[in-house]
Amino acid sequence: MTLRLSRTSPWAALALMLCVTGCTVGPNYHQPSAPTTPEFKSVAGWQPAQPADQQIRGHWWEVYGDSELDSLEEKVSVSNQSLKVAETQYTQAHAMVQYQRANYFPFLSAGVGATRLRNSENRANYFSGINNQYNDFSLPLNVSWEPDVWGRVRRTVRAARENAQASAVDVVNVQLILQAELALDYFQMRGLDAQQSILDATVVADEKALLLTNQLFHAGLNSQLAVQQAQTQLETTRAQDQDVGIARAQDEHAIAILIGEPPASLTIPARANLYTPPSIPPGLPSQLMERRPDIAIAERQMASANEQIGIARSAYYPNFSLSGIGGVESGHPGSWFTGPSTFWSVGLSAADTLVDWGQRHALNTMAQANYDGTVANYRQTVLTAYQEVEDNLVALHILAREMQTQNLAVASAQQQMDIAMKLYTRGLDPYLNVIQAQNVVLSSQLTSANLVTRQMTASVLLVKALGGGWDRSQLPKD
Repeated sequence: MTLRLSRTSPWAALALMLCVTGCTVGPNYHQPSAPTTPEFKSVAGWQPAQPADQQIRGHWWEVYGDSELDSLEEKVSVSNQSLKVAETQYTQAHAMVQYQRANYFPFLSAGVGATRLRNSENRANYFSGINNQYNDFSLPLNVSWEPDVWGRVRRTVRAARENAQASAVDVVNVQLILQAELALDYFQMRGLDAQQSILDATVVADEKALLLTNQLFHAGLNSQLAVQQAQTQLETTRAQDQDVGIARAQDEHAIAILIGEPPASLTIPARANLYTPPSIPPGLPSQLMERRPDIAIAERQMASANEQIGIARSAYYPNFSLSGIGGVESGHPGSWFTGPSTFWSVGLSAADTLVDWGQRHALNTMAQANYDGTVANYRQTVLTAYQEVEDNLVALHILAREMQTQNLAVASAQQQMDIAMKLYTRGLDPYLNVIQAQNVVLSSQLTSANLVTRQMTASVLLVKALGGGWDRSQLPKD
């Protein structure tokens, strides 16, 4: 249906329409509730971080006090290509906000036309003596505007802005994932360095044991079997020592890719550090709503989906448009700017769909279902966040106790080996007992190194689960 107003009423109708403009159909957004709990189950007995500079902030990796890790993490934000992809997606989303905002204002277009005309002399209204061939030069200016009577443009702009905010937080989320991945690779590499150091020391010890066994054999105090057993033990340990290099090289290559460098150009010197995970207070479960970027993304997507409901509902109402054209027209450009050459017209129209066979209803159903889906996704994201924090809190608690027990096991295994070696050198025990004791020591030491790596890994994952150093106050406003 199209309504055209009479010539005497367009300005009154325009004033009336501008008064109506500002009505927004559809539901206003209210953040739905999400499952929560007053405290984390695994937080009992958790000691607050001391001093306060252990609190996680933007450069959260600095709590580990490793300058080499700090240097590598800084390169992620500068050179990682996956992060650059996320940044370009945010740029596109932000540009879409500007694009949609343009619909608030009238659109103007201008042109110029030059036409040479000859009319048929056989047409019904032809009069003899009239010039039948002439030039027409025009310079028109067109104005068109669709007032946002029902809030469709406002909701479209808000939806675009909320999508842009989600995209901006996605940059942070990708950055956090990459930074955490680099820290995990780094601590796994350092754990392998610790294992390499243990195996290097064990190779040296096995070489000394083989030398001693040979000396006893040549003195007639030992058998050829013992020499072969010692040789086998040494070569087995050497093979383990060499095998560690594969995994370490792969971790180093992964770090190179994360910082945007070819693997061949990065070499990280081996260093067997004795790491202790810092004490990181998890805070309250409700704070995850503010600190987790993935929760913020899900919430902004939910807000955008709510705006889509209003956009779909606006299709039930008529569209208004105001258009006008004005300019100059003449048979010769030189007379454009004389009074008789001007022309103009202005019009207002309204159009509504009378029958669409359920299309608008279907669009509204789709918009509502999409919103319900984002609500479910938001609540699931919150639950997953709680799980990740709980998982790593309990892992750190149990690993700390396990580490204490393992330290006792290492000390006991070392004593067992010392006793076995003394008995062997005195000819009281076979060399097989020494080999068994050496294997127990090596296994215990490697287990200790692995536990330290697992502690550091759980610590990094806890920081990631807590959102790193981000919070919702950093959301872009436009």
